[in-house]
Amino acid sequence: QVQLVESGGGLVQAGGSLRLSCAASGRTSSSYFMGWSRQAPGKERELVAVISPSGDWTYYADSVKGRFAISRDNAKNTMYLQMSSLKPEDTAVYSCARSPVGTMTLAVFGSWGQGTQVTVSS
Repeated sequence: QVQLVESGGGLVQAGGSLRLSCAASGRTSSSYFMGWSRQAPGKERELVAVISPSGDWTYYADSVKGRFAISRDNAKNTMYLQMSSLKPEDTAVYSCARSPVGTMTLAVFGSWGQGTQVTVSS
């Protein structure tokens, strides 16, 4: 079993930047796709970004395209989400999970971690 722990969230002003990390431990494998999702209070979970095992393919939701960048370091069993030009509507709990296949469907991913809170003030 793999454990995923997110970190790096916080309070930032609009226009600012944050970098989130997702550290994997346990039965890790670099052969999985990895993804970030977010969930704001009262809203459904939204898939934000996905990265392939080698990092050569990525997917971004339209809402974050051009502002967020997903990456991974397989040697460190860690995935990142660099967030720039943050907006108040980016406020949410951000979580990570893995998938055995490339997908833009939330349901295909395994269990999402507890997440890290990102709050963007206007």
